[in-house]
Amino acid sequence: MLTVKTPEETLALIEEQFSCLAACEQAPLAAALGRVLAEEIRAAEYVPDFDRSTVDGYAVRAADTFGCSASIPAIFTLQGEVAMGESAPPLQPGHCLYVPTGGAIPAGADAMVMIEYSEDYGDGTIGLSKPAAPGKNIVFRGDDVQPGQLVLPAGKKLAAQDLGALAALGWAQVPVRAAVRVGVISTGDELVPVEETPGPGQVRDINSTVVSALMQRCGAEVTCYGIVRDDRRLLRRQVEQALAENELVLLSGGSSVGMKDATCQVISELGELLLHGIAIKPGKPTIIGKVGNKPVVGLPGHPAAAFFISHLFMRPLLYRLQGRRTVSYQLPARLSEKLSANDGRTQYLSVSLEQRGGEWWACPLRAKSSQISNLAATDGYICIDRDTEGLAAGALVAVTLYSAE
Repeated sequence: MLTVKTPEETLALIEEQFSCLAACEQAPLAAALGRVLAEEIRAAEYVPDFDRSTVDGYAVRAADTFGCSASIPAIFTLQGEVAMGESAPPLQPGHCLYVPTGGAIPAGADAMVMIEYSEDYGDGTIGLSKPAAPGKNIVFRGDDVQPGQLVLPAGKKLAAQDLGALAALGWAQVPVRAAVRVGVISTGDELVPVEETPGPGQVRDINSTVVSALMQRCGAEVTCYGIVRDDRRLLRRQVEQALAENELVLLSGGSSVGMKDATCQVISELGELLLHGIAIKPGKPTIIGKVGNKPVVGLPGHPAAAFFISHLFMRPLLYRLQGRRTVSYQLPARLSEKLSANDGRTQYLSVSLEQRGGEWWACPLRAKSSQISNLAATDGYICIDRDTEGLAAGALVAVTLYSAE
């Protein structure tokens, strides 16, 4: 019999038993997109480092504009203009300075009036027809970032906007995590490679493709070790090789209780068996073990179950090894039909999303754990708690999106 843990207990076990195995390395800023930040980034300077204008217009003392209007403009002597990339001379009383967008604000000025509210009289004076409050149209020194401020936390996967923040702070080289290496092994006498035509009782090896793709998408460097027959000695030899070459080893198949299932025995011989069974549907016969500081996981043989387990638990495990924060994205939707449940296990059900009358609707996929093709038409999944008897049609559910990393 399998001794199962809840999904929450499984995630807690992953958090407790495993830690970051990815080395820190330096990457050029231009090559850091999608990498995992190894250290928190704190500012060492002000951004911007000077007061700057957000509009094309005139730098003034705000108090000198109070009460002006189109019929009674405030008249200023034009002191000149500020060139981009140069410092501004101090503003003299009763004067204004033309400043382009992004230009430096002169000392003594505390507001900008847009050029649209100005008139050049051609005699060295400028009329302004709209009053400006102090600070109007100005970004002050340090408004964006100040020294010591946390800009990016460690463990964040760097997006384009993050690279912009790093560029503003002068980080030409970025401390990132090296890719975690993942070894994928498929087991089973019934499996044949994808390029072969299955004979009687045989099926193509789907799991290595699906699991490898998911791990690669999450930033791993994946090596597939092919198909291992149901032989404990062959499996142990392949697991030993994969452990020597990777930080995480994933096996699919051979996780159920049965005479030919050698995964548990191999893990126990090489290290420690931490878990055999999760109280979920699909994917109950999942194995998690530890050899040294490296996880070895036995995934269910059924493709849809292997996909769910990889998405629900192998992503967080991989992120743990990467030193990366786990992020999931959910979308509220209405359930398109009634669902029954309450078989003592937390249920996960794939859904496709449709828009009806301005709302998202979640349409459940009716498939067994051995069926994978229908998953291609789905967008995410919903979770039905183990203590829930079911969900009514029209109920509001949270759809966790597969597209999120």
